[in-house]
Amino acid sequence: MYRCLRGREKARGKMAEKIQLRVDQIEAATSVEEMIQFRIGRCHQLTGNRKKQYAVDLIHPYRLVFERKGKEVQIAHIMEIVDYHK
Repeated sequence: MYRCLRGREKARGKMAEKIQLRVDQIEAATSVEEMIQFRIGRCHQLTGNRKKQYAVDLIHPYRLVFERKGKEVQIAHIMEIVDYHK
C-alpha cells in the first residue's frame, strides 16, 4: 500500500509541475495566437460550446482550459483542468 501512495504522490507532483509550467508559459506569451503559432503546450482553440476557450496539454489526457480576457493573454482566466475528450 505504501508503494501505491508514493506513486500517486509522485504523479500529483508531476501534474503540479506541468500546471506551473503551462501557467508560466501563458503569462509569458504576448498573445494566444503566438502560443498557437509556436505550438507552446500544443495550444489550440476549442470548438462547439467551448469555441471561446483554449487548451494546452498537461499529462495525457488532461488539458488546462482557459479563456482570453480582452486582447491580452496575461489576463487569461483558467477555466478547469479536464479530460474533455470523454
